[in-house]
Amino acid sequence: MLKVVGVFGAVLTMFAYAVLAERKISAWIQGRVGPNRTAPPLALKIPFLGALLQSWGIFQPMADGLKAFLKEDFTPNYVRKAYFWLAPAISMVPAFLVLAVVPFGSKLGNEPMVIANLDVGILYTFGIISLGVYGVVLAGYASNSKYPFLGGIRSSAQMISYEIAMGMSVVPLFLIVGELNLSDVITWQAKNGWLILYSPISFVIFLIAAFAETNRLPFDLPESETELIGGYHTEYSSMKFALFFMGEYAAMIAASAMMVTLFFGGWTLPGLSEPASSIAVGLLHIGIFVAKLLAFMVLFIWVRWMLPRFRYDQLMDLGWRRFIPLALANILVTAVVLWMRSAKP
Repeated sequence: MLKVVGVFGAVLTMFAYAVLAERKISAWIQGRVGPNRTAPPLALKIPFLGALLQSWGIFQPMADGLKAFLKEDFTPNYVRKAYFWLAPAISMVPAFLVLAVVPFGSKLGNEPMVIANLDVGILYTFGIISLGVYGVVLAGYASNSKYPFLGGIRSSAQMISYEIAMGMSVVPLFLIVGELNLSDVITWQAKNGWLILYSPISFVIFLIAAFAETNRLPFDLPESETELIGGYHTEYSSMKFALFFMGEYAAMIAASAMMVTLFFGGWTLPGLSEPASSIAVGLLHIGIFVAKLLAFMVLFIWVRWMLPRFRYDQLMDLGWRRFIPLALANILVTAVVLWMRSAKP
């Protein structure tokens, strides 16, 4: 229970400050300042530190959360109300469930730093992460409106296109490692080197598919403000909209955690790959994992503000005619290389 509460609290904190990072990074790219005014009166009375934190925008997430709670929660009369209320929760929950099997550290004392150490962790991950699209599709259907409906249809087509490529991209990793348990994958990398060195093509496919799965630019066609106003969440307000917002960032955190685990050795670093023998080393491993995860979060944010949105036909073409054949070829080449190595006397 302590691990569950700790992971849940960490994800919510990351979500809050990922939004701040998004605003600050976009401001830096566009030559603006970003949030630098919000602060509670008591904080400003702290000499120097209060003004410094205010200029960094540290208090902005608290103001955003308060605003989301206090805004009017309006449900239009023409929506399908039961599904309309259910969709935001369905959109957010799968990302949290994925994190249950991700090892975010080695051990603290004798306690492994993973909530559920499943032997089929990667299968569980892909089974759960594919459920997130149902919240988006249900929101589009329940809104009973043209723009949300188009956003829901786009999201379902996009998920089908990239879920297949994402799933196939990790097959070479498990041909190499021979395990489906994510903790065992990290242990293998601690001994043999990070898997990105063995299968860089898998990483490229997984990374780009992760952008499509999380509906982030350049693949944010389900929202597409210039075409669909807000897409599937056009009719939502207050905390229902905030849940969709949280779901997007939680999905980014889950995708980043998976990439760190599968390709970048999880909590390991060269020279620090042995299991933790003390609380301090265990905390260091957790810090290493979080640092790698935050680097991917910055990449997600940076790409959003640097690349234009794909056209929908380009998105479909990339998924079906480029990534799926490439992923199949990657599996075949990896299998042949492993067979040739095993056939040597």
